[in-house]
Amino acid sequence: MTSVQLEIAVQDPAGALAAREAGADRVELCSALDVGGLTPSIAMVEAVVAVGLPVHVLVRPRAGGFRYSATEVSLMVRDIEALVDAGVAGVVVGALTADGSLDKHALEALRDAAEGREVTAHRCVDVLPDPAAAVPTLVRLGFTRVLTSGGAPIAVGGAATIARTVAAADGALEVMAGGGVLPAHVPDLLAAGVDAVHLSARRRVSDAGPAGPGGGPAGYDVTDPATVAAAAAALHPTHP
Repeated sequence: MTSVQLEIAVQDPAGALAAREAGADRVELCSALDVGGLTPSIAMVEAVVAVGLPVHVLVRPRAGGFRYSATEVSLMVRDIEALVDAGVAGVVVGALTADGSLDKHALEALRDAAEGREVTAHRCVDVLPDPAAAVPTLVRLGFTRVLTSGGAPIAVGGAATIARTVAAADGALEVMAGGGVLPAHVPDLLAAGVDAVHLSARRRVSDAGPAGPGGGPAGYDVTDPATVAAAAAALHPTHP
């Protein structure tokens, strides 16, 4: 049986290095995790690729929902083309139509731009009435995996739906649990049969920079190696 993979959402090279050293199998790179993640700069991507772990980059041009205009889809396509040139292992994308279903035309364009790299459908599927029902479409589109919380605020609360998603995928699509995941949740997610677990493993550090209205927050988030290591240990416990 293939080992369940650990993916850590990171925002910078230091986070990717911490994830690598603490036992992660790959990273999802994005900026602005506090708003759900946005597309990072190419310079940031290149620096994180140099760390050595497989890098999957979130392609999301703005905060908010996932109903994108033609112009926004075009920007995402161009971002993906640049990401391929930068050496990423894959991209993480999603798009919905005005009626709240998967936007197949946009997803096809994004998949094609990836030129054979792995393509993950992100948690836009959790907006759907039943995330598991998205599986046949994603399989037909040739996606590699889906990241889902099972439609719940946190993945452990959606474990039953995640298990249905795994059953629907039947090996044709990897299912990765993500959304508020803590190391303590890993056993329940493993019981759901997931192929991978995704978490941000963040902690807040203080900063001496400006704070208050117009000045930004007084701190920022970094990847916590101890949390990554705890998740890795829960996924791959050592046997005496």
